[in-house]
Amino acid sequence: MKIQDLPYPDPGEPDARSGPRFLWWLFRNQLGGQFSALAWGLLHFVAVSGLPFGVGFAVQAVVDRSGGRLALAGGLMVLCGVAIALGDSMLHRAAVTNWITAAARVQQLLARRTARLGSALTRRVAAGEIVAVSTGDVEKIGWFVEALSRFTAAALTVVLVCVGLYVYQPALGIVVAVGVPVLALAVLPLLPRATRRADFQREKAGRATELATDTVAGLRVLRGIGGEELFLDRYRRASQEVRHAAVRSARMWALISAVQVLLPGVLMITVVWHGVHLAERGRITVGELVTVYSAVMLMAYPLRHFEEIAMAYSFSRPSAKRAARVLSLERATDTTGTREAVVPTGDLYDPATGLLAPAGCLTAVVCGDPDAAGLLAERLGGHPSEKGTSALLGGVPLDELPLSSTRTAVLVQDKDPVLLSGSLRDLLDVPSSGAVSAADALAAAQCGDVLAALVQGSLGAEDPLDARITERGRSLSGGQRQRLALARSLITDPEVLVLDEPTSAVDSHTEARIANGVRELRTGRTTVVFTSSPLLLDHADRVVLVHEGEVAAVGVHRELVHKEPRYRAVVTRETEDEAATGRELDDLGELQELEELEELEELKEIGETA
Repeated sequence: MKIQDLPYPDPGEPDARSGPRFLWWLFRNQLGGQFSALAWGLLHFVAVSGLPFGVGFAVQAVVDRSGGRLALAGGLMVLCGVAIALGDSMLHRAAVTNWITAAARVQQLLARRTARLGSALTRRVAAGEIVAVSTGDVEKIGWFVEALSRFTAAALTVVLVCVGLYVYQPALGIVVAVGVPVLALAVLPLLPRATRRADFQREKAGRATELATDTVAGLRVLRGIGGEELFLDRYRRASQEVRHAAVRSARMWALISAVQVLLPGVLMITVVWHGVHLAERGRITVGELVTVYSAVMLMAYPLRHFEEIAMAYSFSRPSAKRAARVLSLERATDTTGTREAVVPTGDLYDPATGLLAPAGCLTAVVCGDPDAAGLLAERLGGHPSEKGTSALLGGVPLDELPLSSTRTAVLVQDKDPVLLSGSLRDLLDVPSSGAVSAADALAAAQCGDVLAALVQGSLGAEDPLDARITERGRSLSGGQRQRLALARSLITDPEVLVLDEPTSAVDSHTEARIANGVRELRTGRTTVVFTSSPLLLDHADRVVLVHEGEVAAVGVHRELVHKEPRYRAVVTRETEDEAATGRELDDLGELQELEELEELEELKEIGETA
């Protein structure tokens, strides 16, 4: 895989059972790049380790006054230099490619999982954690995946050098062969504590990221209630906790680095001291002493990769654990479905509640529990986040259809729709039937003043569709965002459109015009609106009251508001005392009517007697 070939046509199905398993899965899925980095790493490290042999050979040639061997040593050193330069350049290229491809694969997997789960994702995982996984955690995971091949090359080089030194000069080689494993393993007792501190630091950093994300998302509300400083203080405390955790983690890694510097120095002193004594007794030559000394000195270079791989794993393991947790989430129903990809038509029916939305009608649903209404709206859209009885469209269970077919047939607009940054043209560039134009959808959603505000805030935008929308539409009011989201839903022109509180932030005058516009634009199409607004309810062909998880009443608004107390309580926000007072007034009125009738009867009897 080359960088220019990204993104992957298919990133694969990850092994998300645990963080280490996910890291191993990533490594296995780019073996070509790993073997390439391993080969270039071996060339680079072996060439670096070959320099001491060339230096020692040259020193011994000078001692022996041999010009031929000196020239040979010079040629060997030039060859090593070329191999070092080539190996280092290609190793860096291969390592960066491995890092980018691993990070890109993780980001593709996260994006695919997010699209598959939809709104169910944020119900199970905090938005801040998703941000942390898709940004900083991706870097840590990519670091470990690409460092693994470099570490393998360094470890093989260390083994080859130890074997080579033992064959070249057994008396000193045995010291190096025993000392190097001690150097490599000396930091192992410190790694568990360093790993725990790194995990704690990442946990605190993730918490701070979540808090920052929540604060930014609710900044307008916080300012409105005067709670901005309170949340800023909370973030300051969280960031200080991250700083303290980072300092404690850095101290442990500094200790590990110190050990990695101290022990090679001790080994070098031991080799020189022992080598000098061997040279004095004539058991080794000066060239052999210089070779072994230089080899031990340069051994610190590949040994540093032992520390790096330990750090990379310590930092990537919690990141991989978080990524695996997100990637292991599944929808309650299979997105591929068990039926062929068809778009059904007909009545929309929910067996769990008994809700029926006749085809071609505007059905309004009144539900006193907003959470229950949201779950019901999601179930009507097919493939809900929680397992349960499937909704039926034309008698076809929606959760048995492929997800793409279900979304084509039924579109659900959440009560808190999100507007992505970009132009208005990009916002309205969604899959649609083509039967509804952007102008008609914007007109039905009463977006005239929204377009004017967008044009005014976008310099050089003559066409309203070229006006820019800021991130999440923060420059717009809640009602303006709702109307743009409604226009986006209307332009898709689905067979069934489910709207969850589409006008909760709109004034009553505009709401009445939206109700009329939606009714006219969706004529002949099935529309389900979850609302408690009398203005919307009055335009509905059919009103359904859902109480305690089942249909309690069906009719039209004017009929239900007079005959159904539970409906009236939700729609008019009538309290129990007000309802009791109303009943007393009704009873009083009936009593007065009876008294009047009795008086008329008495007068009638008197008249007949006279």
